[in-house]
Amino acid sequence: MKNIPMNDVTRLLIFAAVILTMPIWLIPLGGGYPDLMQKFAIYGIFAIGFNILFGLTGYLSFGHAAFLGVGSYAAVWSFKLFTMNVIPAVLFGVLFAGLMALVIGFLSLRRSGIYFSILTLAFAQMSYNLAYSVLTPITYGETGLQLSQQDPRLIDNLFIEEVSTGLPSTTLFGMKMSGYPGFYFCAALLILCFFISMRIFRSPFGLMLKGIKSNQNRMKYTGLNTRPYMLTAFVISGMYAGLAGSLLAITDPLAGAERMQWTASGEVVLMTILGGVGTLVGPMLGAGLIKYFENIFSGFDNNVLTSAFSFLPDSVAEVVVPVVGLFVGGGWHLTLGILFMIIVIFLPGGIVEGISRLTALFRKRQQSIGGNMTPQDQPGE
Repeated sequence: MKNIPMNDVTRLLIFAAVILTMPIWLIPLGGGYPDLMQKFAIYGIFAIGFNILFGLTGYLSFGHAAFLGVGSYAAVWSFKLFTMNVIPAVLFGVLFAGLMALVIGFLSLRRSGIYFSILTLAFAQMSYNLAYSVLTPITYGETGLQLSQQDPRLIDNLFIEEVSTGLPSTTLFGMKMSGYPGFYFCAALLILCFFISMRIFRSPFGLMLKGIKSNQNRMKYTGLNTRPYMLTAFVISGMYAGLAGSLLAITDPLAGAERMQWTASGEVVLMTILGGVGTLVGPMLGAGLIKYFENIFSGFDNNVLTSAFSFLPDSVAEVVVPVVGLFVGGGWHLTLGILFMIIVIFLPGGIVEGISRLTALFRKRQQSIGGNMTPQDQPGE
């Protein structure tokens, strides 16, 4: 920590404080329950990892959901074969996702631009279809990979003598990974992933990736081979996705091919763009916004709206409720789409750019107010 700039230490401490206090400040927003907060943390990891590739190198991958699915499958197989302890599941999820990212990245990075994006999409769709067909002995096809009482669980059976009548729960050395313990486990990994991402952004390796994004041809003309750097970024990004996939399996011990579908890859792209491509906190903000819309905003049905607008006259409420109902509940995608259009058009830097503009405007206004004060108005020493 001695070699980390003080600004980064402050940023990390603020980020950790915000994440760890989510059960408090999310209550007024209706999102202070563990399952949703786990999704915030898990998809935040997914988006932060994707941003290491897209934000630093400019290479847009449409196939990151494949690594998310592989991480989930590896974690569930760890539960079935070895132990319900989450540590091996996380390690297996990250390892297998990293190996798969190494293979896909080695092949896909032979092309750039739209061709790279199409290649990653093709690999993801192949993985999705293989999970439904050829690899059914491993993935269990449409039913998905689930736990059963007949699973060997070799390590648990060696050290645990109690026989459970139901399906076992995921644990961290005896502590069940459900509810708030599960959230804080995901939150701790999110903070660790944010710290690693921050160090990558500040490192010479991160500066090299930014140079590739700025002008890759010019860097090649200097004699630098850029492919190892891009492949490393691709693998790291895939490992982040594998970690997120394993955490999904930890909170809900089930793995299905739907996690590898192209829509999941598109979702992480939306998260990154909404929050701010190439920023540290932006992807987390985008992930939180989309998951909030998906789980809370989508629950505003006509009954909730009628209660919310009960202060209006009946004739006015009968008009307002149907109109607002088009943008909430089942129509939350419409609101998200409009928000996405506004951000792309007016705030290309995402939510982070909007916050920066508001902060700069506030400071400018404060300075102008201070400059207009007469000497008599100035506070005494």
